[in-house]
Amino acid sequence: MAKQTKKAPARRKSTTSRSKKADRKSVSAEMTVVPEKLSLSQEFDTYPAGKYTHQELGLSEDQVIAMYRNMLLQRRFEERAAQMYGKQKIAGFLHLYIGQEAISTGTANAMEIGKDSLITAYRDHGHALALGMSANEGMAEMFGKAGGCSKGKGGSMHFFDKENRMFGGHGIVGAHVPVGVGMAFAHKYKEDGGVAIAFYGDGAAGQGAIHEAANLMSIYELPAILVVENNQYAMGTAVHRAFGQTEFSHWAASYSVRGSVADGMDVFSVIKAMQDALAEARDNKPTMMEIRTYRYRGHSMSDPQKYRTKEELDAKKNEDPILRLKAYLLEHTITDEKTLDAIDDDVKEEVMASVEFAENSPAPDLDAIYDDVYDSREYPFLA
Repeated sequence: MAKQTKKAPARRKSTTSRSKKADRKSVSAEMTVVPEKLSLSQEFDTYPAGKYTHQELGLSEDQVIAMYRNMLLQRRFEERAAQMYGKQKIAGFLHLYIGQEAISTGTANAMEIGKDSLITAYRDHGHALALGMSANEGMAEMFGKAGGCSKGKGGSMHFFDKENRMFGGHGIVGAHVPVGVGMAFAHKYKEDGGVAIAFYGDGAAGQGAIHEAANLMSIYELPAILVVENNQYAMGTAVHRAFGQTEFSHWAASYSVRGSVADGMDVFSVIKAMQDALAEARDNKPTMMEIRTYRYRGHSMSDPQKYRTKEELDAKKNEDPILRLKAYLLEHTITDEKTLDAIDDDVKEEVMASVEFAENSPAPDLDAIYDDVYDSREYPFLA
């Protein structure tokens, strides 16, 4: 794989021949001495688009076709959700993942679903569907119905799937990342072999909570992967206008952890990057990863998108991860156009069925308004 080079401090190894007290004294003595020169050295793993084949990644042809179907399901699901939002069937906020489907699908195909844990921000539909949530559960949740994945109480931003260990869907920018690191601590404490993956956007990268979490991840040597989905714009501010260091993978040097960068428009790039990061994490070596991607819709449904030009958007559509995978399938004669058209028709039917399911599902019972919210059944604090 390609390498980027930057200097970073080597991790100090703990000594076992001395007492903890003596060790602390020696460290204190070291820190009072100013050396003649300091330097940093660290390599960053890079995963360019078009470099990997499905055979190299250990994927069968059927798995690649299933990945294509899932990416298409995410796309059609969100296109229909946008339509339902316009019809006021969906209330609140709606943040679409369109353009970023290779990240969710690549991650799900690299991790051990049900063993590893995943947590993300409010652009969460793609991750949920990639991990195995049904379109019915997702659409019903956005409709605020009892048949939804969060019983109609979470809406678009709060998808949860306990069985597949997806722990949100969170609305407070960056605040879920320490929770993800806590989940990694739990995996290590229980010695269950699981890894926690926490996703956040480039707009959240400057939040202090993320850096505190990264520091703890490093100190405790946790099975954790922190992933910034860099879709270039946050709510509407370009990355280069918000950060002095726009190579997010390089931030790993500050915490003496592994750093890497993948191409989020190529599902194979994501899979390879995640395979490597997961292998490291299972050995309690955390990673800070940047996945470079592009969203084709606004930050939310109310975004006029005046911060980018139509020409830029049109040019980026040539990098569409779904079209890229479709071209790969045809080029490698894994399938044909007729089969791919049939898959699209099948996905559209599944999504339309989810809308019908959501429409016909009952609303949550008013008596259940405090269920799954407060631990105390008496709610004395509400009296």
